[in-house]
Amino acid sequence: MINLYQAAYACLLQTDLNQKLAGATQLYADWQAGKLLREIVTDCPVQRVLIPGRPTRPELVHAKQVKQRKLTTVEGQRALLHAVAHIEFNAINLALDAVYRFRDMPDAFYADWLQVAAEEAYHFSLLRERLADLDCQYGDLPAHNGLWEQACKTDYDVMVRMALVPRVLEARGLDVTPGMMEQLREVGDTKTVGILEIILRDEIGHVRIGSHWFKYLCEQRGLEPQATFRQLLQDVMRAPLRGPFYLPGRLQAGFSVEEMEQLMRMEAEWDS
Repeated sequence: MINLYQAAYACLLQTDLNQKLAGATQLYADWQAGKLLREIVTDCPVQRVLIPGRPTRPELVHAKQVKQRKLTTVEGQRALLHAVAHIEFNAINLALDAVYRFRDMPDAFYADWLQVAAEEAYHFSLLRERLADLDCQYGDLPAHNGLWEQACKTDYDVMVRMALVPRVLEARGLDVTPGMMEQLREVGDTKTVGILEIILRDEIGHVRIGSHWFKYLCEQRGLEPQATFRQLLQDVMRAPLRGPFYLPGRLQAGFSVEEMEQLMRMEAEWDS
């Protein structure tokens, strides 16, 4: 038997790209096969991970230094694919960190996040292949570290992590992906559109997983989920959710119509 937490930590810290992808996929297969044991061991205590395993490239820069380019050019298509690939790579580490870090959850929690890690690895592989079609590799362009910075800000509480990473950061991907797909259709890049369709479908499921466990934890603590979520936006994110929102995707991902109306009012009040 393999210790779940040790295995997740080893994959989280893995710097070799191919080994991380294979490891994330194998972890989920091992869980499904009953090969992973949830046992607390003294040589794998929970600790902060300020720098997860990643290759030496891409160079990490401030988000404002990541250039935006028009999708009508090959350079713009490369930049978009690279940016999305970087998000998916970070999402592998985020899912592995949830498995490694939060050890008092039901078995279904670990099944969910191991599945997410494996699916994010699949998404990254699709994007890397598409980048190669355009004579580009992951690491050729700079990227920013915003996703992992938020992981560090939420590593003290599983409820805060479930609220603010899946339901804020990953859910933002639901909002922007349909627009990206439309722009790519206009320039005839149907291959990338097909990849983004797969990613959008799966990411709705990932945000739904985050919504499920956030609401589960609120119930465990006697908290009202919608009010708690808005309070966390104020206290931790210090900002409202920003639209425009892809409402069909968010509704499928565990947001209610009432909640979305409240969040849109919160955005308007914040700006007034």
